[in-house]
Amino acid sequence: MKDQVYGAEKGNGKKVVSWLKEQVESTGLKLEIKLEDYIISTQNFGDFELISLSNDSIPVRKLISKVGKRYGIRMIEGGYKEKARILRRRKSDYAKVLLKGEKVIGHLEFETPRFGAKKWKIKLEEKR
Repeated sequence: MKDQVYGAEKGNGKKVVSWLKEQVESTGLKLEIKLEDYIISTQNFGDFELISLSNDSIPVRKLISKVGKRYGIRMIEGGYKEKARILRRRKSDYAKVLLKGEKVIGHLEFETPRFGAKKWKIKLEEKR
């Protein structure tokens, strides 16, 4: 699985993953979806259950916004990288926090070690 961060508002992870799997089967996308046994907590946006996706294409991002709109929940859409190529000891990922799948209500910066345990931690939060 790729190293991007996607998440669903806490308590909604199972129904989000099952709906995504139904949509993948009906559209024929090649996508593996897995609900991680890990919850990330933010100060401004609440708690999120992390979801692993094997693909990071435009149709997948559209599905993420659709599921947020369908259930009226907050979603984390990750996979955004900084433009500058800087070598660091830690790996980072940038994400948008979406409200009901369409409105961006904030941005998050995640960080994890390059080697060892791959648990993401929040480095910065920005509320819009």
